[in-house]
Amino acid sequence: MQNRRDLLKGTAAATGLAVTGFPFIARAQNVKTLRFSHTDTSIGARQQAAEMFAAAVEKYTSGRYKVQVFHSGQLANDAKSLDQLQLGGLDFAVTGVVTFTPHVKDLSLVALPYLAENYEQGWKLYDSSKFIQQQADQLPAKGMRVIGNWEAGFRSFTTNFPLNSPADAKGKKLRIAPVEMIRWIMESIGFSPVVMPVTEVYLGIQQNTVSGQENPIDTIFSQRFYEVAKYVTLSQHVYSPLWLAMAERSFKGMSAEDQQGVIKAAKESGDWNRKEVRANDDKLLAEMTAKGATITKPDLSIWRKASEGAYDRARKEFGAAAVDQMLNEAAEIRKSMS
Repeated sequence: MQNRRDLLKGTAAATGLAVTGFPFIARAQNVKTLRFSHTDTSIGARQQAAEMFAAAVEKYTSGRYKVQVFHSGQLANDAKSLDQLQLGGLDFAVTGVVTFTPHVKDLSLVALPYLAENYEQGWKLYDSSKFIQQQADQLPAKGMRVIGNWEAGFRSFTTNFPLNSPADAKGKKLRIAPVEMIRWIMESIGFSPVVMPVTEVYLGIQQNTVSGQENPIDTIFSQRFYEVAKYVTLSQHVYSPLWLAMAERSFKGMSAEDQQGVIKAAKESGDWNRKEVRANDDKLLAEMTAKGATITKPDLSIWRKASEGAYDRARKEFGAAAVDQMLNEAAEIRKSMS
């Protein structure tokens, strides 16, 4: 009898079973790996925040979930990453808020020009705007949900020609994201906008398919756009943060405890990402200058004036009530924080 008990213990150890019969090895097998996609490079603040998020998810779910991060658009470009959230090919994607506009059209209004003058105003807008929250609340029904506010910064230009004023933009081809509001701003300024995935922009400028692009400083640096379009004009025409989104089916598949753990991880990594991007702007501009870029800080009033055509286009397309709600919320924040 003793030998039989010893034999059972030995068999249990060999197969990963506890003497009680509980499958010890099954706990390891039950760890689920979630896939996280973004289009920033391995050196950008987005990747650092994604790694921080992954570590926090594992911690706050007590190891029940792990997150595998794929940078540089390895799995999908920005637009397709949201499609993959809906289809189940991805669990997380972080991308510009404007990328969500094909799924919730009125989100185009977050790209109205010059809503915020600095990061603090932008953070307050995204953390408190009723209009923005109303749009985000529509996403779960479309297969994804926003779980965190991250940062990219203020959109500015990189061109392969000197851009001293809007007059220099006339007729020049400029890459844009597939967002109506961005297109209207660029057309109002005088550019001829061309939609192109961000992962194709460097080559597009290099081959002169387009003469430049517009993106926040962190993206300009991490994607090295200044190498092929050395004129960096800090127009700051749109405040352009990021949303961290999760596939709704993945979120619903979690326990309430693990859902809260993921949301906590998103908040912590997002807060770090916001502060990191804000703190890095001057450093990144200095590095770009050292590598041959020409940085111009123009009179923003000229660019505001040139962008005004987008307001009229927006009112015609989305209605005055929605546009005015967004503009009024932003104006109140600017006034209270000026």
